[in-house]
Amino acid sequence: MAAAIQQKSGFEKWQDGLSNASSDAKWNSHDCDIRAAVNEYNYHLMKTNGYFSLDWQLIKAMVWVESGAESPEWKTKPMQIGVPGDPGLSSFLSGKEGGDLIIPPSYKNYFSRSAVAVNPIQNIRAGIGYVLIRMARMDYATILDSDSKTYDVMVKSGDSLDRIAKEKGTTVDLLRRLNRDTTLLRPGQKLMYQKASVQRVITGWRSITPSTIAQRYNGGGDPNYEKKLDYALMLIKQGKVAECTQ
Repeated sequence: MAAAIQQKSGFEKWQDGLSNASSDAKWNSHDCDIRAAVNEYNYHLMKTNGYFSLDWQLIKAMVWVESGAESPEWKTKPMQIGVPGDPGLSSFLSGKEGGDLIIPPSYKNYFSRSAVAVNPIQNIRAGIGYVLIRMARMDYATILDSDSKTYDVMVKSGDSLDRIAKEKGTTVDLLRRLNRDTTLLRPGQKLMYQKASVQRVITGWRSITPSTIAQRYNGGGDPNYEKKLDYALMLIKQGKVAECTQ
């Protein structure tokens, strides 16, 4: 009796479809744009706490997994950010997740929903930005204004640290730090303050790997996403890359 032919899994069929990608020049057509964008983000974020330079080939692997050169969206939305039902672009553009800390200043006037939907370079830049938002650890902290002088304020009847902070453009946390011996406010008491505000800051970074991208960017939408990234990254590192002018 003839042995039954084993059916290939969906992942194995996907592997077969990608097997010739590394030797097909069209799969490398976004290389220069990816490298330029990654370099921009790396330069912008290099001084933030705990940042390690992003590997542009990992982003290329994402592009291969998200669309691929055989997809009609390869030429418009290679990172697939902004497709119908995807919340990533809205989060990225809204600033609610800290996108203003991630986006290089030179990009801020160019991002728009319409541009990201049709321009492959902008789609790649937005996709990278959202990856980095999801990998950054953020919190709120007191940040001194450019005017770092120390001023005095006289406590009035009914004052509280919160009221003084709002009136003088500072924060409760900074008032407490500058006046550590003050536990109870009394009219006529003198307090020190500096101009400051509470702002979102980057406090650290998660490791940017196929595993963390699958968890925090893909969000479990594709159970094989991590394996696909690993496989694509292996092919990319074995293949040739496009020549890019500086």
